[in-house]
Amino acid sequence: MKRNSCRMTVAVFLVGLALVSSLVETAPKPSEGSAPVNQVLEWNQIFIDTLIATNTANSSSQRLGAIVHTAIFDAYNGIQQRYTPIFVHNRAPDGASRRAAVIAAAYTALVGLFPSQQSALDDNYAASLAALSDECEDGGQSSRRSTSCMRRVEHGIAWGTEVAQLVLAWRATDGFSASYPPFTGGTAVGQWRPTPPAFGAMSAQGLAFSTMFVLASNTQFEPGPPRGLTSDTYADDFNAVKALGRRTGSTRTADQTALAPFWEGNASVHWNQAANQIAHANHLSMSDSNRMLAVLNIAMADTAFTTWSAKRFYGAVPLEVTWRPVTSIPLADTDGNPNTTADPDWLPLINTPSHPEYPAGHPSLNGAAATVLLSHFRRRQTFTLTTTGQPSRTYSSIAQARSDGNNARVWGGMHFPSTVDISDAVGEAIANYVNRNSMQRLRGGR
Repeated sequence: MKRNSCRMTVAVFLVGLALVSSLVETAPKPSEGSAPVNQVLEWNQIFIDTLIATNTANSSSQRLGAIVHTAIFDAYNGIQQRYTPIFVHNRAPDGASRRAAVIAAAYTALVGLFPSQQSALDDNYAASLAALSDECEDGGQSSRRSTSCMRRVEHGIAWGTEVAQLVLAWRATDGFSASYPPFTGGTAVGQWRPTPPAFGAMSAQGLAFSTMFVLASNTQFEPGPPRGLTSDTYADDFNAVKALGRRTGSTRTADQTALAPFWEGNASVHWNQAANQIAHANHLSMSDSNRMLAVLNIAMADTAFTTWSAKRFYGAVPLEVTWRPVTSIPLADTDGNPNTTADPDWLPLINTPSHPEYPAGHPSLNGAAATVLLSHFRRRQTFTLTTTGQPSRTYSSIAQARSDGNNARVWGGMHFPSTVDISDAVGEAIANYVNRNSMQRLRGGR
């Protein structure tokens, strides 16, 4: 594996050098007054586009986003040295170009994670390096200055490639891709068991065993046990989902019915889209964009690991209530709660994912992502989100997007309201922890 990584590092570096040499000679001079490219936002958008092009599952995406933005952050920060690094503590070569380092780190990480997309990523890499040519236009200055600039770009490419390879090697053994025995819960009343139509074992189990990026462990922010079957909260949960989440004859509005499948889409796509557009609109600097997107994606990844660990833990306990509405509503005559009534024909609007109901994945991610954005920007921001196969949605409020994303889990018939609220709070707590305890400003940082 080390030999292959070394070969890839050399290949990326040599390709970069060749591109820089040719592009500096042929690229047109930027128009006067044109805004400089923010390579962090540029490659964040390429990451988003890659997730969409590959139809990557939501359950895989948060880890991928954290890997890409760890590589970008540490590559940029190793040159600027403004914050504590995430993983790579080495110092960049003197004079390395930050922009070139970001491009090479992002490209190398994405090719390593999405090898099937190498052709498209090669094109992105070439175009992104072409935009750097203005760094080395002599502008009437001496050729010595142009040569020095090219050397800075070359050093940046080498450094960014090195950082991304170190991050990829770190995460290659993080437990996500290991093999685990199938988990199917149990048959105790209230306990999760496989759901229709697939009746499959728990999906994405690797999330429950993955190494954290920033948190000390996947139990650091583990939520307490879910509500009991005979509680008033459970009855309220049950009756809300029974009415709102059913496939036919529900009390949903038309817009709520449309929002359920929209917010079933990829949370990493949605919240990176929001972050990228808001950062552009607010003219966020490259340095601030770098930290904001690293916090966003790492908070979402550590939230996903925490949530799946808790799903796996509580789902294995017969006395905890982790079954899905599609199971609990037809079997309500067994739950011992006088305020619930069985409906053997009840089906959810959205097919139920193959993992325990408690805690909830999407709401925890919504809580984490919205918290990061609200720590950087005012609540009222305009951004447009997309889900493959659904009409796009334009929001003018971060809080409204968060609310719609959370409520959609009830409208879709997949989650109980109290689970949604608790899970959102877990994501919020993790985001605040990541923001306050990692990537901290160094004294005397440049």
